[in-house]
Amino acid sequence: MAGSNEILLVRHGETDDNAADRFQGQLDTHLNERGREQSRALARRLAGEKLRALYSSPLSRARETAQIIAAELALEPVYDARFMEADTGDWTGRPYADVIAQAPDEFAAWRSASRTFRFPGGESVCQQAARVVAALADVRAAGLLPAVVVCHGGAIRAVPGAHRADDDFVGNCALYRLAATAAPAS
Repeated sequence: MAGSNEILLVRHGETDDNAADRFQGQLDTHLNERGREQSRALARRLAGEKLRALYSSPLSRARETAQIIAAELALEPVYDARFMEADTGDWTGRPYADVIAQAPDEFAAWRSASRTFRFPGGESVCQQAARVVAALADVRAAGLLPAVVVCHGGAIRAVPGAHRADDDFVGNCALYRLAATAAPAS
């Protein structure tokens, strides 16, 4: 069960682009059938958490995951654009393999969530972290905790304390707990 002041961060369910290892960024892609199944399983898992609030990125893949969770938990999702995935700029729509072949060092920097990394023609990890951290502060300030936030792998990786330091991959419908005292700084 979630702690009384805890925020749970979850990644949306799988999309066809996830399955194809393709950068989505802020493309508005939908869940595939596997993603819907993952989301239903996550909703069942969250049923015992006694959550009081549900927040989500407005991108369709997160919105659909949030709607599945909302139906199970009888919560109304609050959509906040600050929880959106990073603007992946020139990498949007490109397969990981292409980026690895053309820019292996930059790809490694992205995978490690390096604070200095910026997507070519897009957003930096620091910019994404700043907006996500601000949104999480607003979730805490609203006082309806514990809460769950449906967002994206990049958003989770950008938040200090949201994942293990040695874990550079956030799976679809993975769940991460922010400690009650965590007030992540950008």
